[in-house]
Amino acid sequence: MTTPTLDNFWMPFTPNRAFKAKPKLLTSAKDMHYTDVDGRQILDATAGLWCVNAGHGRAKITEAIQKQAAIMDFAPTFNMAHPLAFEFAHKLAGIMPGDLKKIFYTNSGSESADTALKIALAYQRTRGHASKTRLIGRERAYHGTGFGGISVGGIVRNRMYFGSLLTGVDHLPHTHDPELNAFSKGIPEHGADLADTLERLVALHDASTIAAVIVEPVAGSTGVLVPPKGYLQRLRSLCDKHDILLIFDEVITGFGRLGAAFGADYFGVTPDILCMAKGITNACVPMGAVAVSNRIYDTFMQTADAPIELFHGYTYSGHPLACAAGIATLEVYAEEDLFNRANTMAPYWQEAVHALRDAPHVIDIRNLGLIGGIELESRPGAPTARALEVFDRCFDKGLLIRVTGDIIALSPPLILEKAHIDQMVETIRAALKETA
Repeated sequence: MTTPTLDNFWMPFTPNRAFKAKPKLLTSAKDMHYTDVDGRQILDATAGLWCVNAGHGRAKITEAIQKQAAIMDFAPTFNMAHPLAFEFAHKLAGIMPGDLKKIFYTNSGSESADTALKIALAYQRTRGHASKTRLIGRERAYHGTGFGGISVGGIVRNRMYFGSLLTGVDHLPHTHDPELNAFSKGIPEHGADLADTLERLVALHDASTIAAVIVEPVAGSTGVLVPPKGYLQRLRSLCDKHDILLIFDEVITGFGRLGAAFGADYFGVTPDILCMAKGITNACVPMGAVAVSNRIYDTFMQTADAPIELFHGYTYSGHPLACAAGIATLEVYAEEDLFNRANTMAPYWQEAVHALRDAPHVIDIRNLGLIGGIELESRPGAPTARALEVFDRCFDKGLLIRVTGDIIALSPPLILEKAHIDQMVETIRAALKETA
C-alpha cells in the first residue's frame, strides 16, 4: 500500500511534526494484532486506545453494523426514536450496578463526562437546590476534552491553553503516593484518608454549594493510578453525608477491564451517575452513554418545569448503527464470558508486569485487572522523551503500547493469552534495555 499524503490531517494528542518524520500507519486488524503499512504484525497491548475489549475484527459485531446500515442508516431521537435505541438501553440497564437503570446516549467519553456534569447540575436545580452548582474533580484526572471535562480534570496541559474554563470547580488530591505504595500489586494499602479532603472542601465552600464529585475508579490516562483500599467507599460515604452526587467516569474501567462489568462492581461502590464509552461498542462505532439512578430520573420526570425535562442531547444520540454494534458487543462479552476471563487472567498479568521492576529506568509499577502502568524515570530536561523512545522501539519490534508522560500504560484486549502477555513483557524489557 502506498503511503498517503500526510499534509492535511491534524492528529489529536500527537507530536505532528515528529510523526511525519517517522509515520506509523495501521492498515488492518484482527483479534490481538494490527497490520501496519509494511505488512508487519503489531501485537496490540492497548486494545486500540483502551477500547477494543473483545479484540479486533469481531464478525458478529461487523455483521450487525452491516445489517443495520442496509435497513436504516440514521434516525433522529429528538421527539421520535427507533426500536434498537430502547432495546440496547434495556440490555445495558441489565448489567448496570445498583439502580442505575436509565440510559442517556452520547457519542464519546468526553460527551459522557460533560453530560453527567450537566445532569448533576440540572438535577440539583430541579429538586430545589439551585445553590448546588460547584463541581469537584481530582488532580491527575482525565474526563475527556470538553470544557466540562477539562475543568474537573487535572491534567495541566489539557487545561492551561483554554482560558478560565468552568467556574466553581475544585479538586481533590490524586491518590498515588509512591513513597507508601511503590510497586504495589493490585489495590494499595495506604491512602484511603485522602478522600477526607472532601470534608475540607465542604468546610471551605459549604455542602449547600456542591453539586457533585466526579472520579475515575482507576485513573487510566494519567498512568494507572489505583485507588487505595477503602478510598472509594469513604468517598461514597462522605457524598451521602453531605447530599452530594457521586459520578464515576468508567470510560476506561467499564466493560470488563477490571474483571467485572464495571469498576463499581469490582469495588462494591455504586455511584449516582456512571459515564461509559470505549468498550460499549468494542470501538466499532463511536458511542458513549451515561447511566443515572432511578431516583435522579424520576426527579426530572416528576418536577421538571417544562415539557422537555432535560435540555441536552446530540444529533447522533442512540445512532442506529451504534446501537446495533452495542447489542452485538454485549452478546460477544456474554457468550465468551470475557469479563470473567479478564478476572482469571489478572493474576498472571500482575506477576508478568511486575517482573519488569528490575528493568532499566523503571521506578514504579501499578496494576489492576488487565491494566498495567510502568513508570519510568524522566530524562533530565526532557520529560516524556524516554517513554516516547520506548514507544518507538516497541513499535519497531512489533508491539503497540501507550505512553502518557513517562509512563507506559497497558490495557490489552480481554481475549489475550498468556503467550501474548509474555511477548509484551519481553518486548518492553528489550526496548528498555536498548534505551539504557
